[in-house]
Amino acid sequence: MQTSLSRFIHESRALMQLSIPIILTQLATQAMGFVDTTMAGQVSAADLAAIALGGSLWIPVLLLLRGVIMALTPVVAYHRGAQDFGSISVEFFQMVWLALISSTLLIIYLISAEPILQWIGVASEIIPIASDYAFALAFGVPGIALFYTLNGFCEGMNNTRAPMVISLLGLLVNIPVNYVLIYGKFGFPELGAVGCGWATSLVYWMMSALLLSYIKGHHHYKTIIRLSDAKPIGSKMVYLLKLGLPIGMNIAVCGSIFAVIALLIGRIGAENVAAAQIALNISSMTYVIPMSVSFGITIRVGHSLGAKDELGAIERSKIGILVAGLISLIAITIFLLFPDWLIRLYTTDAAVSATAATLLVLTAAYQFSDAIQTSANGALRGYKDTKVPMILAVASYWGLALPLGVVLGLTDHLVPAMGEKGFWVGILTGLTVAAILMLLRLRYIVKKQSALPNDLAPAN
Repeated sequence: MQTSLSRFIHESRALMQLSIPIILTQLATQAMGFVDTTMAGQVSAADLAAIALGGSLWIPVLLLLRGVIMALTPVVAYHRGAQDFGSISVEFFQMVWLALISSTLLIIYLISAEPILQWIGVASEIIPIASDYAFALAFGVPGIALFYTLNGFCEGMNNTRAPMVISLLGLLVNIPVNYVLIYGKFGFPELGAVGCGWATSLVYWMMSALLLSYIKGHHHYKTIIRLSDAKPIGSKMVYLLKLGLPIGMNIAVCGSIFAVIALLIGRIGAENVAAAQIALNISSMTYVIPMSVSFGITIRVGHSLGAKDELGAIERSKIGILVAGLISLIAITIFLLFPDWLIRLYTTDAAVSATAATLLVLTAAYQFSDAIQTSANGALRGYKDTKVPMILAVASYWGLALPLGVVLGLTDHLVPAMGEKGFWVGILTGLTVAAILMLLRLRYIVKKQSALPNDLAPAN
């Protein structure tokens, strides 16, 4: 018993040492969007709307790009565990090429924002600002892709602190750059919301340059990354794309379901939408923690598999999932004990607060399931199993959670229409099913891996 406890404490400490910097990195990048929104909102309603519309075009593809590049982390972690540093250099440069190709496609997409917005039917006075904002973001796409690639390398090498420090620095720089470009200070033109786009691009280029300089100057990393491995290899890029595309689709498609739910709740009433938005925003902030822990689990499991330590990979998967579940209990406790305090951060409206309080209780109910399914997915990424988990997640969200939410919330088919609470019951059900399916998939992959001890190829 003591041995098991000591192993749990040791692995939990190692996991959190990896995950806490990732949490801070995620919060820093999210905070950049918050800063953009609040500062642009001080200019005009049109500028605020332009940020929202530009973001609606940009965020899904950004998540897709981020997910594709995330494939580098388990690959590097695996090779690091195997002490195969030559393969790390090759895989790194193939991801750089893949990121650059993806960036080209995203740049074309963003500079085409104006006809896309016209086709959607956006108000004419907003289109010029939103399209210029998207154009400004297009300038920074290669810098963003490069930063994510360098970040993936560092994470795979068990180093999450350097990206954290640079992300926090980027957040600090983003505020004054926003101020100068939005409001036209120190001789610069007043760009409004468009200034946010240029600030984001400039800051990410700065962050990429800093992280690249760090890696080039690191006593160990500079011996791993060799320019002689920079030649593009089509088969390697296809392999990384097959591994990363399901991750990106998983993140982008499943993340978008909450936007769809907000739109559907709009049929009920403005107060209902406001209450739902409060609960969803709080939930999205707490989700950063299990998501970051899942990244840590991916790294730890990848290291073990690279070192041919299958039992270690199994133990790290189990302990990681358990740690994520235990951490979720903190959020559950806060949601249940202090709902009024949380809601007052958003509104003092009595009707909205009452509805939001009810939704926060239901939000607390799915925190544990969300932590389990997210952490199990992280373990599966460590095993390089990404395609089936994507299918399971999409089926749980779009095949179960959303349809059930619509039936319970907007119709009388099963019970009298529950309104926004019906959608939360759908989310709870979908996440619980996702957690069960992810655990079953992990169990299957572990058994498959144990049956083939000398074959550590991707499980897809």
